[in-house]
Amino acid sequence: MNFRKADILGIEVASLTMQEAVAEAEKFMDGTAPRLIATANAEMIMRATHDDELKNILNTADLVVPDGAGTVWASNYLGIEMPERVAGFDLVQNLFANAPAKKRRIFFFGSAPGVAEKAKAKAEKDFPGIQIVGVRDGYFKPEDEPAIIEQIKKAQPDLLLAALGVPKQEKWLKAHMEEIGCPLSIGVGGTFDVMAGVMKRAPLWMQKAKLEWLFRGMLQPKRIGRLMALPRFVFAVKAYKKMVNKKALNG
Repeated sequence: MNFRKADILGIEVASLTMQEAVAEAEKFMDGTAPRLIATANAEMIMRATHDDELKNILNTADLVVPDGAGTVWASNYLGIEMPERVAGFDLVQNLFANAPAKKRRIFFFGSAPGVAEKAKAKAEKDFPGIQIVGVRDGYFKPEDEPAIIEQIKKAQPDLLLAALGVPKQEKWLKAHMEEIGCPLSIGVGGTFDVMAGVMKRAPLWMQKAKLEWLFRGMLQPKRIGRLMALPRFVFAVKAYKKMVNKKALNG
């Protein structure tokens, strides 16, 4: 499906609901061509403004969803209505819920040693019948990559989830998705950490109040520097709108 897109600081983000994102992901997994979904929050978009490789990956991805209140705000501010936030964690949980009936094969790649295994156990408990066909932690050297790629290929997943952090996960998936041949790959950041209980997710009221970023900062003070990307993002979006409007006026 061709979704309307918001141009946020040069990154095109789809305007869609969670239900539509899930349906699109399922369609990708039903196919054979390797597809990539990116979950764009304010921090990722800001990083892409000075990382041309990441910017290109996002703008050539098969689907970029609005993961974060900042992305939704920016889209609405720039004149493209964004119906809701499509958080990567929630998107993945929806795909897990559908997986047993559809007999999806899923591979967990990333996070610290032992975390993906705990996330696998959590998924198997919450979604009886789910097939997690392989796990591999995200601590590796370049010389380990051929073996990792071979491990994933042998598992023949329909869905490859990579938790390597931004932008490493997006760059790794883009570089190897054709060789691996998995129908759908998604960079999932801290999803395995949350599933494994290593990291807490914000209470629902904070999620609804669009304060999940603040909760993460409270739990992980070392993230405070990264969270400064949020006010910079707001200023950048406002400046971007002025620039776009000026260009429109000048024809």
